[in-house]
Amino acid sequence: MVTYLAKLGELTLKGSNIKQFEKQLLQNARSYFGGDDEIKISLRAGRMYFAADESRSSKIEYCLEHLVGITGWAKTQVVEKNIDAIKDVVYNLCVQAAQNGAKTFKCEARRADKGFPLDSYQINREAAARVFDQKVLLVDVHKPDVKVFIEVRDQVYVYTDDKKGIRGLPVGVSGHGLLLLSGGIDSPVAGWRMMRRGMKIDAVYYHSYPYTSDEAQKKVEDLAERISAYGISVHLHIVSFTEAQMQIKKSSPESWSTLLLRMCMMRVANKIADRIGAQCIVTGESLGQVASQTVENMAVTESMAAYPLIRPLVGMDKEEIIADAVTIGTYDTSILPYEDCCVLFSPKHPVLKADKEEAKKIYDAMQIEPLLEKAFEERAIKRFWNGALQS
Repeated sequence: MVTYLAKLGELTLKGSNIKQFEKQLLQNARSYFGGDDEIKISLRAGRMYFAADESRSSKIEYCLEHLVGITGWAKTQVVEKNIDAIKDVVYNLCVQAAQNGAKTFKCEARRADKGFPLDSYQINREAAARVFDQKVLLVDVHKPDVKVFIEVRDQVYVYTDDKKGIRGLPVGVSGHGLLLLSGGIDSPVAGWRMMRRGMKIDAVYYHSYPYTSDEAQKKVEDLAERISAYGISVHLHIVSFTEAQMQIKKSSPESWSTLLLRMCMMRVANKIADRIGAQCIVTGESLGQVASQTVENMAVTESMAAYPLIRPLVGMDKEEIIADAVTIGTYDTSILPYEDCCVLFSPKHPVLKADKEEAKKIYDAMQIEPLLEKAFEERAIKRFWNGALQS
């Protein structure tokens, strides 16, 4: 048998509604195992525990690497509640660490059970004594090569290799958003950041075949699949936008084409959000990054939104966004050389400071609403669950 310990994060600060957050976290964790009853999950006093046969370790670790709502996790040894048993396990872990090249160590005890006869300082001292006396490792309380964590709770949990979690709030406690998902770097990160705030995310992608290739669509599907590993499930709405883009090109000033396209996207997003019961629309816009993301142009885009428009990346620079994309595993897919419809139809000299009233006049003159309604009704939907396409 193996046991994993996960540390809860922000949700422990909740008050009377903490049970709702804990219930959602447990439900999300169980969803990664597809009904595998051999993996036992429990939650007690700010810790979540996973116990199963060793053969299920990879399943549990995949869950813990993607589960939103935990600050850290570790594979742990469960020890009898006496200091001699603790000392034996600590010694063995330090011997193993020394064999792997470690030179220094530190014990960090946490006594949640105040009935245990030794306090945290005494536990640290007793647990470290044999390791120090036998010169297995030297003590370094500032920058040790290895930290040995000792948690005295209902049982004693001892571990060394603790890993960082995703943090945030459990997906599903903060409503439902619709993400405008392109094939670029920014929008998958925007969706992930909202998932970390507890929001369930579905997505819409606008495809302009044959001007955008099947590879471009596959790229976006891969991105939706990837972020579904964090968001439990993502339904991707694929909207054919070829006719709409041809209408924009034919009946509007070239300099306005990108902004008008964004306005049309927002109109269709409104319809999808209404159909699926979403409460907001999420975009990957970052202030000043491209021509459509000036304050004035973002105001024009937002004027077409029937729902709150959330821009989680608005104050981030490209390097920060790329760092997040690398972290969540979307970067390599996002930089594949398949352009989306926004890039392919970009004007050489786009309008930078659009006026909302002028934008609305140009939009109305295109008489494009019937094409947008048709695109909405004919959309395709692909469903992803925990990092995989559902059949």
